[in-house]
Amino acid sequence: MSLNISSIEASIQFSDYYVVCSLAAVISLIAVFVSISVPILVYRTKPRLHTVRHLLICNTCVASILYCIVQTINYIFLIFLRTETSDVGCRWRGYFAYLTIAAVAYSYLIQAISRFFISVLSGQYRWLTTFKTHYILIFLQWLTIVIIPLPSILTNDIYYRPTSFCWVPLKKLIHVIYTYFAYYILPTLTICMLYIIIFYRVKQGTKRAALLIRNNHHEKRDLELLRNIMILLCIYLLGGLPSVLFVMTTNKWIYLISIVSMSLTVAIEKISMIMLDRDIRQVTKSLICRRTRVMPFQLETTRK
Repeated sequence: MSLNISSIEASIQFSDYYVVCSLAAVISLIAVFVSISVPILVYRTKPRLHTVRHLLICNTCVASILYCIVQTINYIFLIFLRTETSDVGCRWRGYFAYLTIAAVAYSYLIQAISRFFISVLSGQYRWLTTFKTHYILIFLQWLTIVIIPLPSILTNDIYYRPTSFCWVPLKKLIHVIYTYFAYYILPTLTICMLYIIIFYRVKQGTKRAALLIRNNHHEKRDLELLRNIMILLCIYLLGGLPSVLFVMTTNKWIYLISIVSMSLTVAIEKISMIMLDRDIRQVTKSLICRRTRVMPFQLETTRK
């Protein structure tokens, strides 16, 4: 299987890479633009969007920006810097690529942990809902994702291959299994477990007395926010589906689609995030409506 996949990669002409990587780079730029606009919007909208939830959303945007930048650099090395054949340099590019992939997934994980703190543990431990706690969460997330991809540079599994990205080759089965588990499966399963816990708590809340109706409303709101996290994470994970299909089919065109799919899903995920987050969506609408109201007045004054 690995030999067949290697032959497929070798059969791809650089003209194919030019088209696919250029398209992926353009999509990455769109994703970077949307990701940058969200923290700017949060910073300028005081105090409505100055919450721990939007702090973690901005953290996810930073992870997405780094992912798009690193992937674009990998495209540049593949197309324009073909004389760079160092195995060590290839390992470092693979390390940063895996680091940014994990950064996005684990940023959603700490969002889910935050929802768990607020919905389940805030009654007993109020300090878990503070900004200080969430800054510590962000620090631990980035520390974790710096450590997780270390096998990429501590082993010789990644090496330079012409017409190929600096990924772990499929013949290194143990390392491949580790990457899928550490970067995708572990954070996804943990988020699902937290979703189930909060869902169970909300169901239990419906049986409480009428005095607790207000608390039950907040728990349902936490469940809604965690559901949005799951939706956005699933959109992000769908970007890896063409890669799985390529392993199963060894089809050249599916391989080329897999190069674009990750950047595309990051862009879609960022746009969906704006649509799903009620506060960001309302602030964005108000800004758009404010500009449309000002424009006719400006045109009228210019005519006079």
